[in-house]
Amino acid sequence: MTDNQGDAPDGIPAATVVIFRNGNEGEPPEILMTIRSREMVFAGGMAVFPGGRVDPADFELAAMIGGPLDPDEAAHQIAVVRETLEETGLAIGLLGDIDADKARAARRYLLETGDLASVLDHFGWELDLAQLTPFARWYPKNERIPRVYDTRFYIADLGTGAVEIEADLSENTHLFWTTAQGALDAAARGDIKVIFPTRRNLERLALFGDFAAAKEQADRIPVRTISPQMGEREGKTWLEIGEDLGYPVTGEPLDTVMRG
Repeated sequence: MTDNQGDAPDGIPAATVVIFRNGNEGEPPEILMTIRSREMVFAGGMAVFPGGRVDPADFELAAMIGGPLDPDEAAHQIAVVRETLEETGLAIGLLGDIDADKARAARRYLLETGDLASVLDHFGWELDLAQLTPFARWYPKNERIPRVYDTRFYIADLGTGAVEIEADLSENTHLFWTTAQGALDAAARGDIKVIFPTRRNLERLALFGDFAAAKEQADRIPVRTISPQMGEREGKTWLEIGEDLGYPVTGEPLDTVMRG
């Protein structure tokens, strides 16, 4: 059910981020989710975290910047920075003179150019990938799925709730802040739809009382590629993951699994 990262066959490289902000006093943190357009081939209409596929320009920028990360990992983190700015208007993983007005201008510039490197040059910003903490890696290896994504998950902390977000209205139709448990409750009511990896990650995120607790667990548990597998429980077919990956729920009956 899991591999070392380097052992996973090639899928479509993708990256996503769970962005935390402080909840009300005494309340759990909130996380940012987005509803994907129903026209999207993958997870259309589903509630997911911001992110998307890693573009060739992300790999090119990763090769240029050097630093402690290997270029492949850096490219995934750069994709998170780019996709988050593009999809939500939030500037994470960036360092420089950044405020709400500049973030809006940078988003417009990115949508015009499609190139994060140009945004960095234009605004005099630098990448600060240390803001991102690796959290998980999911790769559903299934020959029956035409577009299989090998997705790396990261977590990041905004701290304050005083931020501006706006859906791009192309890939995403709605952005919303919620607690992890709030998202699970909304899915149970049928208010939102979530696919198997999102549900498992929400259950894991609901364990944490703040970002520090999430980061502590993420730093402690090595990221390994999670590839759900079929199993049998009491005569029913289940979709399952490993037991030692930090997830409180490791399986679900196949007939209840929401697919992208």
